[in-house]
Amino acid sequence: MSIAPTIYIEKLQIKFDEIELFNDLTFTIQSGIWTCLLGQSGVGKSTILRAIAGINDGCEHMGDISFSSHNHHVAYMGQEAYLLPWLNILENVMLGSKLRRETADKQAALKMLHQVGLDDVSSLMPAQLSGGMRQRCALARTLLENQNVILMDEPFSALDAVSRHELQMLTYELLKNKTVLLVTHDPLEALRLGKIIYVLEGRPAKVMPPIEISEAAPRMIGDKIIDHYYPILMNKLVNAERISQ
Repeated sequence: MSIAPTIYIEKLQIKFDEIELFNDLTFTIQSGIWTCLLGQSGVGKSTILRAIAGINDGCEHMGDISFSSHNHHVAYMGQEAYLLPWLNILENVMLGSKLRRETADKQAALKMLHQVGLDDVSSLMPAQLSGGMRQRCALARTLLENQNVILMDEPFSALDAVSRHELQMLTYELLKNKTVLLVTHDPLEALRLGKIIYVLEGRPAKVMPPIEISEAAPRMIGDKIIDHYYPILMNKLVNAERISQ
C-alpha cells in the first residue's frame, strides 16, 4: 500500500439550495494521522466528507480539494450502513471487491467479521440485524478495503458503550499510518483518537484553529491528556454554537 497522502482543502465554496454552507474554507488533513472534525448538527461536517470522497450530493462546489499523491485510494463510511438488502452480511462486507470486479478474499472478510464480533451472523441478511450490528458490518467493510485514506462519519454512534470502546481500539490499530478523517459529535471520542481536532463554526462555516495533541493515541478516559484538553474543546464547541446561531 502506498504512503498515505495529505489532503488540501483550499478556498472551498459549497452551496445547497442557495444556502451557502462554506465560503473560502481552507484547512489541511495531514498524512498518516487521525484528524477529527466536530461542530453542531447541520454545520456541514458530512458535506465535507462527501466532497472529499467525490460524492455528488446535489451541492454546488467551487474551490479545490487535492491530494499530495496521485496514488491515493479512498474508503468512505457514511452515517447510514448502506447495506444491500439482497446480499448477506459476508457478501456486503466483500462488496468493494465485487464492484471492482476483483476476486474477493473470503477468509480476510470472515476474519474481519470476527474482529468486529459478527462472525456468527455472516450468513444472515441485513434486515435480520440490529442497527448496531449493521453499523459494525459497515465498519468491517470499510476496514477490509485497507485504503490509504479513510473517511468516517459517526462510525461508532449506534454502538453500546462497551462495543464502542472495543471497536475504537480495533479501528485505531488497523488504521495506523493511514490518513483518517473522523466526523464525530462526541468530544471524548475525538480526544481519545485524534491527533488534530478541528471545530467548525459560523454560517457559512469556517474551521477554528485546531487542537493538536502530541501524546500518542488511543487515550483512555481519565487520562490526564484528556482531562487537560476536554474543557478546551468544550469551550470551542460552545463558542462555535453561539456563533452559528
